[in-house]
Amino acid sequence: MSEKLPVLYVARHGETAWSLSGQHTGLTDLPLTTRGERNARELGERLRGLTFAKVFTSPLQRAAKTCEIAGFGAVAEVDRDLVEWHYGDYEGLKSVEIQAKCPGWNIFRDGCPNGESPEQIIARADRVLQRVRAVGDDVLIFSSGHFLRSLVTRWLGLELTDGKDFILTTTSLSMLSYEHDLSEPAIKLWNDARHVTE
Repeated sequence: MSEKLPVLYVARHGETAWSLSGQHTGLTDLPLTTRGERNARELGERLRGLTFAKVFTSPLQRAAKTCEIAGFGAVAEVDRDLVEWHYGDYEGLKSVEIQAKCPGWNIFRDGCPNGESPEQIIARADRVLQRVRAVGDDVLIFSSGHFLRSLVTRWLGLELTDGKDFILTTTSLSMLSYEHDLSEPAIKLWNDARHVTE
């Protein structure tokens, strides 16, 4: 019988006022909404009974609180590399407002003026994956949408611009693993939000 392949469980933070309104929330440290807290509890129920060698969370309260409410606050390690993209001049703006300023803008290709570049995000994501892979067993991380979409492209060896194709709902759960004796990174589950209350 083959050895169990390690899985990286990826949880996006719960709902905030700005994720609800569609505003880009980078380093603005917003709390969860009441529904966001409720869904974090449901995520905890979904994860109940699973064992993780390590749990990492972004220091931003929307991710750290989701982690805590889900039941992992006592064991989680804060990893600053898990913060959301620094949106710079686009912080707090909706996509339609950004497109009006910069038609055709794509964060995964263009980055953000006075914020982070794609190259900086790649470097952060690669550091996270290096730490995760060094564990050699199941890991759970709590972070934000654009960063996690970037992370999956690095896991799979895709171009960062492919991040536009990996939509993530708040409080969703995804699972990244391998096949063929750890040689081929693969997606086991993506954007599963069946535990989320709309």
